[in-house]
Amino acid sequence: MNSSIKDISKQIKYNKYSILLPTYNEVENLPIIIWLIIKYMDESNLQYEIIVIDDGSPDGTFAMAIQLQNLYGKDKIVLRPRTKKMGLGTAYIHGIKYSTGSFIVIMDADLSHHPKFIPRMIKKQKLYDYDIVTGTRYCGKGGVYGWDFRRKLISRGANFITQIMLRPGVTDLTGSFRLYKKNVLEELIKSSVSKGYVFQMEIIVRARQLYYTIGEVPISFVDRVYGESKLGSSEIIQFIKGLLYLFATI
Repeated sequence: MNSSIKDISKQIKYNKYSILLPTYNEVENLPIIIWLIIKYMDESNLQYEIIVIDDGSPDGTFAMAIQLQNLYGKDKIVLRPRTKKMGLGTAYIHGIKYSTGSFIVIMDADLSHHPKFIPRMIKKQKLYDYDIVTGTRYCGKGGVYGWDFRRKLISRGANFITQIMLRPGVTDLTGSFRLYKKNVLEELIKSSVSKGYVFQMEIIVRARQLYYTIGEVPISFVDRVYGESKLGSSEIIQFIKGLLYLFATI
């Protein structure tokens, strides 16, 4: 068993992980999330880069990103801004084009996803050679903290409905904290049509359709401390439309 663990650790050492951080009005959160990513990745002796994809934030997020790049170095912080908001899915597509890692980590920049879970996701991926490892709030020791009853009801309800209609085989279909083999994510993006919040759901459904393997790691999801939530009525309507589309076409 010890030799097996050593072999896994050796494999991890020689892989590089590109962490994609789409941002919009995250000037207060960005320094903290980047500090935490660097802390946990360095402590785990992992090779990585953080790709910041800012969508023209009016609050100075990109100026903060430049300061962080000057602090940590261009090898650690890669800046790939866009002029305006064009959807979460397209932000990932944009970031992947500039990634140099063999694995892609996607996560939110608002501190709802704690970087301490990234090394755990990496270890699980290597142990079973999963194509995707997704963070889950709804199994094991996973959980949601800081949400009111309405937000919890919407999230639980969305996952419950998708489980019935799409049978994805994962417990948290709407989560956005994941680790992918880069070539797998590129292939999935080619077959996906969603660009907004529905993108996360469609990617998993397409992955099952193409027989990619998926592992889960329980995570603690914490509501943002700074800034405002970007989940509004338009995103909920978008989700419902996307769910019906997937149900009708898959």
